[in-house]
Amino acid sequence: MPPESASISLSTDIDMPLDRRRVLFLCTGNAARSQMAEGFLRSHGSDSFDVHSAGTDPADMVHPLAVRTMAESGVDISHQCPKDLWHFVAERWDFVITTCDRANENCPVFPGVQERIHWSFRDPAAAEGSEEERLQVFRRVRDEILTRVRLFVGVQTRTGL
Repeated sequence: MPPESASISLSTDIDMPLDRRRVLFLCTGNAARSQMAEGFLRSHGSDSFDVHSAGTDPADMVHPLAVRTMAESGVDISHQCPKDLWHFVAERWDFVITTCDRANENCPVFPGVQERIHWSFRDPAAAEGSEEERLQVFRRVRDEILTRVRLFVGVQTRTGL
């Protein structure tokens, strides 16, 4: 159920080319996994995708280690910020992709979504240990997300994007 304070807007997609596929990545906090996926799809998907991310319970900011490890890969997500999924429910989406199990369980119905996909990634923000140990977890998850995004782009390209 959307929070009472959440506003839901309808997107008209007036300026968007018809062949551009709309993708929404979801995770719980929208602070790491979905933000990394959004950044990679923006970077590797060219202009073929209109990509966004959101959370079921958005954090206050993108996790600094997510920003750092993405920068190591040449992708800047420092300008991105967590957003509440309820701002996107009424919009048209070709793909809604959950990036964590909790978001998958709590994902509302998106009317008219072409395909709902679940990618399960470990929560790097839950990693414990030294900063270097936590960085290694973020790097591993980042690399797993990059692999999935590349496969996704490849499939979409072959299937007539």
